[in-house]
Amino acid sequence: MPISKDCNTYCYRWVFAFLLLSFASLSPAIPAEAARVKRTPRPIEQADEALWLMNYQKADSLYSSELRNNPCDADLHWKMARLQVSLGESIPPSNTEGRMLHYRKAAEYARTGVALDSTNARGHSWLAVSLGLMADKIGTKEKLKRAKEIKHELDTALRLNPNDETALSMLGSYYREAAKIGWFKRMLGNAFLGEVPKGDFTLAEKAFRKAISIDSRVIRNYHELALICIESGRKEEAIALMNSALDKPIMMESDRKRIEQMRELLKKLSKE
Repeated sequence: MPISKDCNTYCYRWVFAFLLLSFASLSPAIPAEAARVKRTPRPIEQADEALWLMNYQKADSLYSSELRNNPCDADLHWKMARLQVSLGESIPPSNTEGRMLHYRKAAEYARTGVALDSTNARGHSWLAVSLGLMADKIGTKEKLKRAKEIKHELDTALRLNPNDETALSMLGSYYREAAKIGWFKRMLGNAFLGEVPKGDFTLAEKAFRKAISIDSRVIRNYHELALICIESGRKEEAIALMNSALDKPIMMESDRKRIEQMRELLKKLSKE
């Protein structure tokens, strides 16, 4: 019985497939590591890495270059705000004007970012950070006015992203500072200066604990929470928090100052 043309074609295909499999089995296997092609980080990723390594000059160069190419990128604006805050914090506290220059730039970048995209939580949180840092060197009346704007930006950031750890950290500080305003100062502020911020240690503690649960590396949150514990009479808890903080990586120049302050506090508490 003659074999059909279709049958011949099927046989040839089967033999060809078998040969391919045979050759493949004889070829040396390519190691998984070699098969993977290492991806080159994008410039923005390189800038982020440089920032966390505190190589601010490299971060500034990369972010600025990206911003020139993408002037309407809201993310780049809040990242530039974050960089300016980091640069300001790296300057000795005695150089007030030098620090303020960077904080003002941070606020400008953050405001532009918010204008470009009002739904970007990071823009609002870094605007609050820059405003908060500038508030340290202004008069009481102006400080109270700014507190209202800071709270608005923090509320907006957390409405857009309830897990924004930067906004939570700043909110904790806001409540902690507000808690220290006595009833007399609050009454005086309402009468002569306008509305005084309201807050308490419980709200501050809640914000800091949530921030730590989201990112456990940030030294600032442990330090601020430890101060609340000290003010609330919880000495042992404060000691445990500060000891935990000393094991965390330094990610900003201001962390070094906080570490010094915590070491001094630990010495003081150990003598009590």
